[in-house]
Parts: sequence; structure tokens; C-alpha cells
Amino acid sequence: MTAVPEGPAGNPTELRLVRRVGFLVFLCALAAAGPLACRRAAPASGGVPQKLVVIGFDGLDPDLVRQYLAENKLPNFKALIERGGLADLETTHSPESPTAWASFATGVNPGKHNIYDFLVRDTTTYLPDLGMVHREPARFLFSLIPIAKPKITSLRGGTSFWVTAGQAGVRSSVLTVPVSYPPEDVPNGELLSGLPLPDVRGTMGTFSYFATDLSRYEEGDTEFGGVLKRLVFENGVAETTLDGPPNPIVRQQVMAIREKPSLSEADRKRLDDLRAKADVRVPMRVEWRPGARSVVIDLAGQRLTLAERTWSDWIDLDFRINLFLRVHGMAQLFVVRADDELQLYVSPVNWRPEAPPLPMSSPAGFSAELYEKLGRYRTLGWAEATWPLEEGRIDDGAFLDDLYRAFDDRAEVILNRLGSGRWDLLVGVIESTDRVQHMMWRLVDPEHPMHDPALVAKYGDAIERIYRRSDQFLGEVVDRLGPDIPVLVVSDHGFHSWRKAVNLNTWLVREGYMVMKSDTGFKTLDDLFGGGQFWEHVDWSRTRAYAMGLGQIYFNLRGRESQGIVGTGAEYTALTTDLTTRLLGMADPETGERIVSAVYPRDEVYKGPYLQNASDLQVGFKDGYRVSWQTALGGAPPEIVYPNRKKWSADHGSFDRADTAGTLMSSRPLEKARYDIIDLAPTVLKHFGVAIPPDIDGKAIY
Repeated sequence: MTAVPEGPAGNPTELRLVRRVGFLVFLCALAAAGPLACRRAAPASGGVPQKLVVIGFDGLDPDLVRQYLAENKLPNFKALIERGGLADLETTHSPESPTAWASFATGVNPGKHNIYDFLVRDTTTYLPDLGMVHREPARFLFSLIPIAKPKITSLRGGTSFWVTAGQAGVRSSVLTVPVSYPPEDVPNGELLSGLPLPDVRGTMGTFSYFATDLSRYEEGDTEFGGVLKRLVFENGVAETTLDGPPNPIVRQQVMAIREKPSLSEADRKRLDDLRAKADVRVPMRVEWRPGARSVVIDLAGQRLTLAERTWSDWIDLDFRINLFLRVHGMAQLFVVRADDELQLYVSPVNWRPEAPPLPMSSPAGFSAELYEKLGRYRTLGWAEATWPLEEGRIDDGAFLDDLYRAFDDRAEVILNRLGSGRWDLLVGVIESTDRVQHMMWRLVDPEHPMHDPALVAKYGDAIERIYRRSDQFLGEVVDRLGPDIPVLVVSDHGFHSWRKAVNLNTWLVREGYMVMKSDTGFKTLDDLFGGGQFWEHVDWSRTRAYAMGLGQIYFNLRGRESQGIVGTGAEYTALTTDLTTRLLGMADPETGERIVSAVYPRDEVYKGPYLQNASDLQVGFKDGYRVSWQTALGGAPPEIVYPNRKKWSADHGSFDRADTAGTLMSSRPLEKARYDIIDLAPTVLKHFGVAIPPDIDGKAIY
């Protein structure tokens, strides 16, 4: 029987389960509710109209598209536009990928589909959690025999247009569209999940890094989701392990102890013992001598030799939990350095597509069918190595090499399904366009604090290269389709340079909206998580507002938050007006420049059954400014505004939606210069003659 890995065992309020990952915004657990059968409905009366292809490039920026078009660098985009048109595509509040792609799929505003951010907060504990799925852990009898799989349910409401179309007889192929995990049943169709499909550890991508030049004090978890291990060689050999999935049996045992009203010394010792067994590992043996320029690795019984600066093929890994349970995965290795020191990078352990822990496609066997045709392909929803580059464990060259491979993996899947002929509607999304801009914008913005002329000379064309690769891919798609099948190219948002970080919670403290406990002065705001307790120093009895996520501000509302003090009605309205006015006046202390472009009150931008889950205010920052990572997780370090000295140098989340539009290209003429991402769903349904549901907010483009 195959096991399903779960999140790390331990107290969810502890700092190291939140702060060490830094970007827990992106953490997610493995999930699915069981095999989903793909129903084959009878075609709609009279059949379906001609086919339609929708290609998504995450983050494809309309200004860059126009720049590269003017420089004659995108011939296939140009040809498509000349047949039809080019327009800006308005994004969502907030302009984040999960929110925008959920609106793309459903044709409704977030108030009707419930995806507002990567994070949601628990109104009882104020703690953050992943905003796309709900998790119920696996259960075991006698801490041994599995009696229930984990159950994970998508939090996304609304109905995808491919489901509505499928119910009318339209055959669909839906490929790696974000917010498509766990996979939904697509009548008359097939679906391969994308974001937030996790790795075997239940995260958005935990990499491993082994090195001789690490100190023992550096070992452990990194801020952005890595595991560091020191290599110590004796006679040319180092013995170590590769961490795999958290042990779900240990997790259940930990939870049982923590549910006790009080813990004895024996309980505490037992918890310490269990933490040491929290992860399932496989043995790893490394053979190397200084100056060798290559390394021999035995990993889980497989032996390979890798030269410096080379990647391995996919290595199959089996993580055995007990006699009944094991998890299948696969990873790639890269030798960063093998001169006088050895540095070895191991990718996040992806699910094996032919043997995933739980279904990652619909029908459940579709992922294996693709494997039979294509061989190994990336399954991780966040497919690119952004986190090890941010941590400085791989360099720009290795990141870009991995990025191109990730792009081609997604492209090959889409091209394979194009050739299958088993579809009327094909929807495929590639996200490498987004990742390259996040990490490499610093090389096209001379004003960015991380701008490096030496790196510009080597990698300054990285973003352009991915745009040109996207153009080339579109050319391959059109060549296979011929001129008669209409094509739409869509992106969910644009991009901005992120030169300075803004700590909203620090600002809220200084302005009196958030209050710290009397025994904690402002100088210790960096200890907001001190002692391992999230929000430890916040005095909720006097706090009216707090920030979490990418630009979201929540009121401490009476009757909603467990310790709420803000009343509804006039008090709520007054706080909305006051905070909005003062946020719009927020200035950069260094330049005096206003840094907030717009503030959007909840009731003015959202409507629908999930309105109560929305933030009370959505802040839209000007170009150059974005909320800090600390604010995203509820932190409040001392400075309000400070330079962004990270390689993650551009973004879209928390920027003003009005200034962060995506891109729309069409092989059919476009009558307007600007549409909305919610317009795509009704456009597709109208194309196939399917009745547009009355709750859809968007309008058909043609």
C-alpha cells in the first residue's frame, strides 16, 4: 500500500514551522480524496463547434510583450496578433496567481470562488494556513495499520468552465492550470493537476543541499524551504541521508500527546523522541576527494557519477514508512562545486507520475498514461528552483538551466495532448514566465538594489529568452493546429520591480491600530514570534487591525475574530475610512514618495457567498514597493520601509490591480483594448454554444 505524506509534525504555532520556511505562503500538504473517474457524457445535440485552444503563460507582462514585439523578437506572437488582436487583461484583487487563475477558471470574482491569497487565517487563533486546500490527516489503527487516507479538499468554489462545457458534451484536456489540485472530475475530459500539487514532503518544494563547507551551526531548515546537511569525509567517503516525507504515523502520535490537557515529563520526552523520527529518510553515500571535479553517489541503492556543474537524470526513490506503507518519489541531483570543496544540490522530491501517492490527474491513470508516452516529467506544481537560488545554494546559471528544463517539461505535455486528437477544448498553462521574472528582474532594472552589471553581462537576457521561448512554443502549437483552429493566449497578471519592502504590521503598530503588550516596547517588534509563539506580543484586547498575506489587512472584528473588538456598522465603516486615508498617505521616509496607489475596501470589490473570508482592505502598492515577507506571515520587524536585497526582485502580489494587468492575444479580432480575466470562462462557453451560468460575472469577449 502506498502512503500519503503529510506536513511536519509539531506545534503549528512554533516559530520554526512558520518563520524558518519564511515563505510558508507557499507551503501545502499532499492531498486528494481518492480516485476520480472521468465520465464520458454523450455529445451535445448536433455535436460541438470547432475546437479551441487556450494557452496560459503565467505573468506574461503586456508592457514587455509590446517592447519585444517592437524589437521584432516575437514573430509568432506578432502573427497571431495580426490575425486577431492584443489587449490588456485586468487581473483580480489581489493580483496573485491562485486568485487570478481561479477567476479565469470560474468566470467569477473571488467572493464567489473563495481564493483571495496564498494564505488564509484562522479567526480563532489568528494563525496562517494555506489558502487553497483543507487537510484532514490520515488515521492509523494501533499506530500501524492505515484505516483512512488523508482527505484534502479544494477551498475553491465556483465551477470551472471545462466542467460546465464537459457536462454539455465538450471534450476537454486541462493541463497544469494553477489551483487544479486536488484534481476535479471533468466530464468528457482529462486533467493534469498543477499548483498546489506538492512534493513528497507536502510542501511547495523542499530542496536539499549537502556541502563540506557548511558549519554544524548552519545545518537544518532554511528560511525559504531547504534542508542543509554538512558532509564530513573519512577516507574519501561521507555517509548521510536524504529527507523524504514526514511520517504520518509519528504525526498521529504527536497529535495524540498534544491533545492532553497537560503534559508530563514522560510526555515531553516522548515528543522529543518522536521529533527525531518525524521524517522518513533514505541512505546516501558520497565518494569524493578534493580536486576530483566529479563525485560518485549511492542514493537509495542507485549508483551514479556526476561531473562538476552537471545534472543527473531523474532518480527513483522509495521511502518506506513501515511494512504496509511506502511513498514513491523522484529527484534530480546537481553538482554545484567539486574542487577544494564539495557542494551538492538535490531537487525537491517530486511525485512519480506513474505511481503518485494519491491521484494527481483525472482520470487517475492519466498521469501514468503521460509517463508511458513522455517518460519522467515534473509533477511538482511549483516546478522551478526559485528557493535554492534565493538561498544562494545554486547560482543564476544553474537556476536558468533548471528553468528551461521546467518550461520544456510543461511544453512537451501540452504538445503531446495537442496531437492526441481527444479534445475539443485544450487548456494548458506554463509558469516559467512568472518564475524568471521573480528572480531575474534585478538584471533589467538598474535601480534595483540587487542590480549587478557583471551578472547582467552573463544573464541579462534571461527574461527575454523565456519570452522568446514562449513565442517559439506558440509557433509549435499553431503549426500543429493549422490556421483554422482559434487560439487564445492568456496571462493572469503583469509584473513590477520590487525595490523596497514595506512592513504593514510595523506601520499599524506605529499608527496605533495594532497594540503590543505593555511589557513589550516597540524596540522588540522583531520578537513578535519570540519564544516560538505566533503573534506572542500582540495585545488583541486593544488591537483593531492586523496584516497578513500579500497586501491584506483584516479588522479584529467582534463576532468574527475570537478576540475581536471592532464593531460592525458605523465603527467598521469609520475604521475603513480612517485606515484608507492614512494608508494612501503612507510615504517612503527616504524619498517622501507616496507608496500606496489604492486601497480597496472589501464590500466594494467582492461579492458572493465567500465574502466573509475576504480581507477587510486590500492594499495596492505602487511600482517598486511590495509588502515584506514578514508582513505576509504577520510579522512586524522594526523598519517600515527598507531595500529589498533579495534575488526575488519582482512581483505582482500586493501591487495595485489597476496597474498589474495581464496579457490577452487572440487569433480572432478583439474590439477593445482591455478585458477582464473573468471574461475568459463565458467566452469559451459561448464558443461551444453552452449556456453561460447566470452567476458568472464575466462577459464573453466575442
